[in-house]
Amino acid sequence: MSGHILLVDDEPGLREAVQAYLEDSGFAVQVANNARDAWQLLEQTTPDLVISDIMMPQVSGYEFLKQMREDVRFLNLPVVFLTAKGMTKDRIEGYNAGCDAYLSKPFDPDELVAIAENLIARRAMQAVTANSNTSEITDLAGQLAEIKALLKQKPAINVTPPPIKIEFTPREQSVLELVVEGLMNKEIAKRLGTTIRNVEKYVSRLFSKTGTSSRTELVRYALQHGLIDSYS
Repeated sequence: MSGHILLVDDEPGLREAVQAYLEDSGFAVQVANNARDAWQLLEQTTPDLVISDIMMPQVSGYEFLKQMREDVRFLNLPVVFLTAKGMTKDRIEGYNAGCDAYLSKPFDPDELVAIAENLIARRAMQAVTANSNTSEITDLAGQLAEIKALLKQKPAINVTPPPIKIEFTPREQSVLELVVEGLMNKEIAKRLGTTIRNVEKYVSRLFSKTGTSSRTELVRYALQHGLIDSYS
């Protein structure tokens, strides 16, 4: 498992030992002996994970974490606390501050590696999901733009009967009309007083009944074959 880790600890011996163990486990590790130096490193390169001591001079780990969580760039950056403060109230304070894991000294380095691998893998998965959602939104925006263009071309579209007789339920017909208007599933659900999941099911049925696979194709088919009363 690879990943970039920022390690912050004012104890040279522990810092060097943890750095060596993490690097032997395949991680790239940057180190800082205080929170101020660590912040300068963060500003230069965002790591995949921060491992920080709590008891540090000038700026504590809690204050360092608070500073990170107040910056949108580091709002979701995973943070692990390493500390001699092992009381339950201390762990609760750490979690309330926004840390993702809390290890009391002395700790098993293999446990730290396992935590690091898990948090970095989870962050990578979240990034993939975010990119996927962004792509879906972009694709939908493009489809809606095509739908609007089709509506402008409606007077020039030659309306012909569909190749097969298609019967829609009243709800399917309502959803089809709103799709033709260019509404998204969330807007359709609000307009019809139903759930987004139900709208998705209706749109899927419309695709199946018309032999289409996208909203643009569905709108084109509906306009060409006069399936929308208000546009016939």
